[in-house]
Amino acid sequence: MIFKGNHYIFMFSVFCFLFGCNTTSDDYIIQKGFVGKLSKNSTVKDLDSIFSKDSLVKRIGEGDYMFSSEDKYLLYDKLGNPLLTMTPHQQHDPNEKIESIEIKSPIFRTKNGLNILSTFSDIKKNHKISDIQNTINNLVIFVNDIDAYFIIDKVQLPKHLQKGTEKTIKSEDIPPNTKIKRFMIGWN
Repeated sequence: MIFKGNHYIFMFSVFCFLFGCNTTSDDYIIQKGFVGKLSKNSTVKDLDSIFSKDSLVKRIGEGDYMFSSEDKYLLYDKLGNPLLTMTPHQQHDPNEKIESIEIKSPIFRTKNGLNILSTFSDIKKNHKISDIQNTINNLVIFVNDIDAYFIIDKVQLPKHLQKGTEKTIKSEDIPPNTKIKRFMIGWN
């Protein structure tokens, strides 16, 4: 009789664990059109309700035209750890959709486990690279299947690829252990 009761407790615990983890983990999955509970159609006015369990800091740009800065919405967990930085296309408009998101925490990841602590090898292994742009100090790696782009510091590249923007850099030129500097989501 005692064994039978323990069996039910064990089964109930496994059931709660499996279904509880699935619900929670989806809150942090990055996929096409979604970053956790945030969707491509989410607006600035939706942020407070979407992230009601976290801390949202609003940095509203001031000024007009070329003297203005972007509105930024910084999301922190209850312990003060940064999670996301969200930027709408137009500032000062609560109905504006979120245009870009910087992933700040490794808790946010793709279904394949790619997060801010991943390397170039992880990107290449788990997603199709759409384009690589060579800028002055960085490489920008585009992955269209998840609306993402990754910024990699060129100091991690071989010396002959670190200077200038005229060189075409291919994925084979990037060392596999190259670290991600910034993990960005871009919704147009």
